[in-house]
Amino acid sequence: MHNYTVTLKSPLPYHAPSSHPIFSLPLNPRQFVLPLSPQKTGGSIYHNPVFICKGTQLSVPSHGSASLGPSNGNGAAVHDWKVRSVGIENIDVATLGNLCVDIVLNVPKLPPRSREARFAYMQELSKSPPDKKYWEAGGNCNMAIAAARLGLHCATIGHVGDEIYGQFLLDVLREEGISMVGMSEDGDIVDSSNASYETLLCWVLVDPLQRHGFCSRADFCKDPAFSWMSKLSEEVKMAIKLSKILFCNGYGFDELSPALIMLALDYAVEVGTSVFFDPGPRGKSLLTGTPEERQALSHLLKMSDVLLLTSDEAESLTGIGNPILAGQELLKNGIRTKWVIIKMGSRGSILVTMSSISCAPAFKVNVIDTVGCGDSFVAAIAFGYIHNIPLVNTLAIANAVGAATAMGCGAGRNVATLEKVIELMRASNINEDDEFWNELVKDMDTGGITFLSKMVINGRNNQVNHVALQKVVSELLPKLKDNRLEGKVAS
Repeated sequence: MHNYTVTLKSPLPYHAPSSHPIFSLPLNPRQFVLPLSPQKTGGSIYHNPVFICKGTQLSVPSHGSASLGPSNGNGAAVHDWKVRSVGIENIDVATLGNLCVDIVLNVPKLPPRSREARFAYMQELSKSPPDKKYWEAGGNCNMAIAAARLGLHCATIGHVGDEIYGQFLLDVLREEGISMVGMSEDGDIVDSSNASYETLLCWVLVDPLQRHGFCSRADFCKDPAFSWMSKLSEEVKMAIKLSKILFCNGYGFDELSPALIMLALDYAVEVGTSVFFDPGPRGKSLLTGTPEERQALSHLLKMSDVLLLTSDEAESLTGIGNPILAGQELLKNGIRTKWVIIKMGSRGSILVTMSSISCAPAFKVNVIDTVGCGDSFVAAIAFGYIHNIPLVNTLAIANAVGAATAMGCGAGRNVATLEKVIELMRASNINEDDEFWNELVKDMDTGGITFLSKMVINGRNNQVNHVALQKVVSELLPKLKDNRLEGKVAS
C-alpha cells in the first residue's frame, strides 16, 4: 500500500454496497472491435496495473475514431476481429499493457499496513462492487486518452477479462476513439473464471485527510498478473509495426513478464517504431529486482528513443542529483536514446539531447489534484515528437497539459479539456525562478541551452538562448485549434 497526500476539491461519497453483480458477459470483450464509433466523452484516470496506480489523463475534445479496415499484411490466419482491431493504416501511439480499472472510494481510514490485513480488507471491498460512478479507466488508458484528445490516433495493446469491469474498460476506449488490441491468443488463455484472467482492478482509497492509498490483487502476487502470456501475437506485432510510437512504463512489469516486454521492445526496434519509456516509481525496485527485471530495465533504458523520468527517478537510476547531468548520463549510456526528459513538478521540465538542453518553467495554476499529471505530460511529449515541434515548444505544451490536469478534481473523465490547455497558454503565467534555473545550468559543458521565458531580456547569460513564451504560444495555438476543428493535429 502506498500513501501520499493530495488535495481534492470535493469529497467523494463513502462506498456503500452496490447492486451490480460481477457476472460474466455474454460476449467476450476481447472480441470487440474498437473503436466502434467516434464519440466524444470524458477521459480516464491514473492507473492501477498491479501495484501502484498512477497513470495519465487529460481531457480534450476527442477526435473521430480511426477507420478499421480488415488488413493483415503478413498473411497470418487470425480472427477477423483481431485483424480489424489493428487494421488502422497509421497509429500514432500504441501503449503496451497496463490496462486496468480504478475504483475510487472515500473511506473512513486507509487500510492497515500489514500484508494479511490489507489482503482481507481488499477481499471485503470486492464482495460488494461499488456503483459505476466510482469506476474509471486507469493505467495506460490514461496516456492513450490524453494523446487521443490531442488528436493522435491511438491503440492500446493489452488484456482485459470477460467480466463487467472488462466491458466497462472497452466501452471507455471505444467512446474515446481508441483501438484495442488483445494480447492473448487462444492458446494462451487460462480458464476465464480464474482470477489471473480477470481485468486488473485498483482500489484507490481516499481518507478524510485526502491521503490516497492503492490496493490491488497484484500487491499479493509474486509473478506478473498475466504471466501466462509468453509471446507476441501476429496482431500485436502488426499494431507495433503500424505505430509511430510504442509507449511502455514501469507498471507494465506488474502485468507482463520481463521477457515479453523485451520481445515487444526488440520488435519495435526491428520495425522502426520509436519507443518511449517512463520507468516511474517502479524503476527503483526494478533496479534491485530479479535478474530478469534488471536485464529488461537496462535494455529499455538503452534501447528506448525517449526516456521520461522525474528528477527523483533520474537520480535513483544514475546516482546523480543534478537532473541535467543525470539526463546526460542516461543519454551517454543509451544506444538509441535521443531525448531524456526530466519532469520537475511545479518547477517545470527539462529536455536533454546529445547537443542541447531545453528548459521550460511550469505554468502557475491552482493545484487541486496532481494524480495523472505525469501521464498527460507524456502524451503531449508524443504530440511534439511526432509533429517535429521545436523542443522548448514541446516542453511548453506538455507543461500546459500537465498543469491543466492538475486543476481538475480527480482524473479519468474529470480531467482537463483542450479549452483549458489553450486558456493556460494564452494566459502565459509561468513560474519563473531565475535563481533556481541559473544555478541548475551553471558550469554546464554545452553551448546549446534554450530557456523558455515570459519576457526575453537582452544581456542575460550569453550561454543561454532565451525564447519568449508568447512566441511559442503563437506557434502552438494554431495547431491546437486546427486539431479541435478537424479532429486531428495538423502536421
